[in-house]
Amino acid sequence: MTTRSPICTVIGHIDHGKTSILDKIRGTAIVKGEAGGITQCISSTKVNLETIKKICGKQLDALKINITLPGILFIDTPGHAAFNNMRKRGGNLADIAILVVNLSEGIKEQTIECIEILKQYKTPFIIAANKVDLIDGWKVTKGDSFSETLKKQNERVKQALDNKVYTLVGKLSEFGLNSERIDRIEDFTKQITIIPCSAATGEGISELLMMLVGLAQKFLEKNLEVGERGRGTVLEVSEEKGVGTMLDVILYDGKLKENDQIVIGGLDKPIVTKIKGLFEPQGKLLKNVKEVSAAAGVRISAMGLKDVVGGVPLLVANENLEEAKAQVQEEVEEVILETDDEGVVIKADTIGSLEALITLLREQNIRIRKAGIGDINKKDIAEAKSAKEQLDRAILGFNVNIAEHSDVKIIVNDVVYRLIEDLSAWRIEEAKKLEAKELEGLVKPAKIQILRGCIFRQSNPAVVGIQILGGTLTNGATLIKLDGSKVDSVKTIQAEKENLAEAGKGKEVAISLPNVTAGRQIHEGDILVTELTEDDFMTFKKLKRYLKGDEVEILKEIAELKRKTDPLWGI
Repeated sequence: MTTRSPICTVIGHIDHGKTSILDKIRGTAIVKGEAGGITQCISSTKVNLETIKKICGKQLDALKINITLPGILFIDTPGHAAFNNMRKRGGNLADIAILVVNLSEGIKEQTIECIEILKQYKTPFIIAANKVDLIDGWKVTKGDSFSETLKKQNERVKQALDNKVYTLVGKLSEFGLNSERIDRIEDFTKQITIIPCSAATGEGISELLMMLVGLAQKFLEKNLEVGERGRGTVLEVSEEKGVGTMLDVILYDGKLKENDQIVIGGLDKPIVTKIKGLFEPQGKLLKNVKEVSAAAGVRISAMGLKDVVGGVPLLVANENLEEAKAQVQEEVEEVILETDDEGVVIKADTIGSLEALITLLREQNIRIRKAGIGDINKKDIAEAKSAKEQLDRAILGFNVNIAEHSDVKIIVNDVVYRLIEDLSAWRIEEAKKLEAKELEGLVKPAKIQILRGCIFRQSNPAVVGIQILGGTLTNGATLIKLDGSKVDSVKTIQAEKENLAEAGKGKEVAISLPNVTAGRQIHEGDILVTELTEDDFMTFKKLKRYLKGDEVEILKEIAELKRKTDPLWGI
């Protein structure tokens, strides 16, 4: 069988140099390659074997690596979101990846997201520790390999580099990743390679290419064998004036030809159409071609493409149409139908993004009621409103717009972790509101002591000074003695001649009791607690997580008092 080029994507946190790294690889290939050494395909850049040998010759010779792969196909839409979109049956479209990390900034939000996605798909990757040239005192030697440029640095600079690299190594270990700098790797099968480099100066770029092609050949070669039947993934859907809807597709297996019948995964049902035109770039123009072989980026023109979304599979189906339709639709539905009876509603811009979002939500034990692709609409809002649990009445949107506004919680972001953080923060606030609503109207548990020398009025009403030993005393609360006998209900609470609705632990206030006489039913030094109904007690018991420690202790005391006459009270 024929072996295709491995497909590589460049991913990482925003502004860490993903595009610059890819541009530097492309630029280096153009400078050092011959005509035809680099091909700018739709949504991709293909660097052929001869060009790779020219760039990495010394390193390949030193390691005695004999490269037989035809080259590398780089995806031209770098970033974690694009990586999510690139899905194929059984895994991610990318065979291998470069994870770009700014040496000075280290692991950031989107870096973590990229790591999780790489682990999810078991995609091998190397780490480009970018911006090595910004280390204070670094001597730049443009275009040199890392091993060569390192020799020219003084000991202080080498130590500064070590500090930054091992900070990165330590952080990566927190995610279960065993990594090491390229010149210190002991076992490439067990350690992830970190290559200090610079997209600005080109230092270390040759090692990046060498490691990519070397790892791909050693560990992926069997996966790179291709057949005749064309299989691909839709990266983007665009509208062209005078042509209509066109698809940017990465072909990862077989061939595509003009007039091929193809099946594309749809949100409701598979889309069947015929290829009218295949286009590859020639300079700044698109050239119509009759046939394309994997691996390649190509633009497709066909009828009936308006409902296609990014990330869906594409399969040539000149024969066995029904089988092909079932296959592509199964791949779409295994993502979209993976939902629960209850939970939040989620929307994403592509099927790959949706799959990544589902995976990361599952890891956080967040249930998903409905998952779909496209902007947030009326149906999504109705679905969210119908959730049984108040804390599930939310919609998460990844890289989408809000078509309809509503009173349900809608959270949109282009970083999955921020979506999850925002949902958690909203749920905490919402839980507090629900708790406050549920506790509303309940008599709060309190324990008080009548202060000595503070009988201000004996009766009609009795007015006494108290200290609140625990909990919160509220107007209208009924007080009982520690033997369980009823005292009276609090008519007013006053502090410094101001009436209060309630007073908390440690406060000294005056209370009025209309139906008792101080010196008879109550005395200085008496300790009293609030009377609770059994229903109120059970509610507090259920919401115990919202109570303070002293309130919980008072509840226990009240329960013990009640159980002296009714052993099953509050159980």
